[in-house]
Amino acid sequence: MGNCTSCVTSDIQVHEYGSHENALQIQAAVDGNVRHKVGSVHSHQGAKGVNQDSAILYQGYGMEDGELCAVFDGHGSNGHIVSRVARNQLPSLLLNQRKFMEWDQAFVSAFKALDKEIKLLETVDCSFSGSTAVVVVRQGEDLVIANLGDSRAVLGTSTENGIQATQLTEDLKPDVPGEADRIKKANGRVFAHESQPHIQRVWLPNEDIPGLAMSRAFGDFDMKNCGIIATPVVTHRRLTSKDQFLVLACDGVWDVLSNDEVVSVVVSTKNKEAAAKAVVDEAHAAWKRKFPLAKIDDCTVVCLFLEDREDSLFTPTT
Repeated sequence: MGNCTSCVTSDIQVHEYGSHENALQIQAAVDGNVRHKVGSVHSHQGAKGVNQDSAILYQGYGMEDGELCAVFDGHGSNGHIVSRVARNQLPSLLLNQRKFMEWDQAFVSAFKALDKEIKLLETVDCSFSGSTAVVVVRQGEDLVIANLGDSRAVLGTSTENGIQATQLTEDLKPDVPGEADRIKKANGRVFAHESQPHIQRVWLPNEDIPGLAMSRAFGDFDMKNCGIIATPVVTHRRLTSKDQFLVLACDGVWDVLSNDEVVSVVVSTKNKEAAAKAVVDEAHAAWKRKFPLAKIDDCTVVCLFLEDREDSLFTPTT
C-alpha cells in the first residue's frame, strides 16, 4: 500500500531503521523556522511481496536552500532492508564526506562506505540481495546527480512547446556496452533468460543465478567479483530559470511510462503534494493496461519542485 511520512528535524541522521514507511519526507528547521514543502514522495507496493523500495525528500539538506532526493530500489530476499539502510544512512555519510572533498569524490566515498556498512549487517544475508540508488543533491542552482543501477532522474523544463523532459541519468543495465564489458572481464556472464528474452541479466560464472537486471548496486556481495560495483556515475547540471521540477523514480515506473508521460502527469497535478502519488497511480494503471497478466512492480516516485508555485495548500498557518 502507498505511504509517506514527514517530520521536522535539524539532525541529518535519520533514525528510522524500525520504520515501515517506504517514503520519507523531511523538512529541516533553519534558525527555528520550517520552510515550505517543495515537493512530494510516494511509494506503492506491487504484487511481488513486500515493498522493497525506499525514498527520501530532504529539504534544508546541507544548506538553507539545499535539498536531497533519492530513490532506492531493493532486490533479492533482503532487498527491502538494503534499500532502507541506504535511505537512512546515506544522507549523513554523504555530508560527512563532503567536509573533506568535492561532491564527486564525496559521493563515491560515501557509496563505498555505505556498501561496507551493509556488508557488516548482522543477521542479514546480502549475498544476492541489494539495492539500486539514484540521488540528486541541490545546492542553490547546482545539481549533483549520482546513479547506481536502473532507477532514473528526469528534469522538466519550460519551453515554447510546453514542459520538456530531459533524462539526467543513464539506466545502468547489463545491456549497456561498457557495463557488459566490465562484467565479462570479471568473469560474470550476461545473457537473457529464455522466459524474458528482452532483458539482459548478470549471472555467476558457473551457475545460472542470480540474474540481476542491473549492473551496479549496493549489496549483492557474491556478485562483487563478477563486475557488479557500488561506484556511482556522478554528473552535474546548472539550473536555469526555465527548469521547473525533478522526478526520481524506480524502474517499476519507467518500465511502463516514458519520460514525457511522467512529466505530463506532474504538470497536470494541481499541487506539489499530489504530484508523486499521481505518477505512481498512473504507473499502476499503465501496468494493468500493458501487462495485465504480469505482477505489478513496486512503484516509488520523488518530485522536487525547483520554482515556487502559488499553492494555497502550503500557505503557512499560525
